[in-house]
Amino acid sequence: MTAPRILIVEDEGFVALDLKDRLESFGYEVTDIVPSGEMAIEKIEALRPDLVLMDIMLSGEMDGIMTADEIRKRFNIPVVYLTAYSEDTLLQKAKITEPYGYIIKPYNDRELRIAVEIALYKHTMDAEKEKLIAELQKALATIKRLQGILPICASCKKIREDNGHWTQVESYIREHSEAEFSHGLCPECAKKLYPDYYKEKTK
Repeated sequence: MTAPRILIVEDEGFVALDLKDRLESFGYEVTDIVPSGEMAIEKIEALRPDLVLMDIMLSGEMDGIMTADEIRKRFNIPVVYLTAYSEDTLLQKAKITEPYGYIIKPYNDRELRIAVEIALYKHTMDAEKEKLIAELQKALATIKRLQGILPICASCKKIREDNGHWTQVESYIREHSEAEFSHGLCPECAKKLYPDYYKEKTK
């Protein structure tokens, strides 16, 4: 089984290297460490990691929240925030970007591993759900249902369409549903149309 690939976005070198060592000890692959949001976008475009661990306070013009928002809009990759800040205003801004986790520094190995595992699992389940929804929508789009009152001729049994044209009933049903027809003769019609054949078959 391929190890999950994680990109670290952290501008404090010592913290980033410590995080890399922890993740690799868990069996994950760290694709790279970058200090800014701008570099994170470039690396994600090139490497397509399975998860991004994102510090909120970064060097450069883009902070972690701006970067995560860009990732959400452009890539289908989960982000877990790493931060020493837990103010309500910051949390409110962060949750708008729909992160898959939020880890408050300092954290221990257990907290880090649980957050990563849950984020990876949730993203896998979300992808499966989206796939199933797409398949269901595709299936529903192919289903045609007959409903309501159909104007039908009492004599020839043709059906009047919305445009006023009269159509054979089997043609109408075939066009407006998934039904197909095979043809035969009921006993009454066989007796009426082919009396000699009917007598021979019923002896």
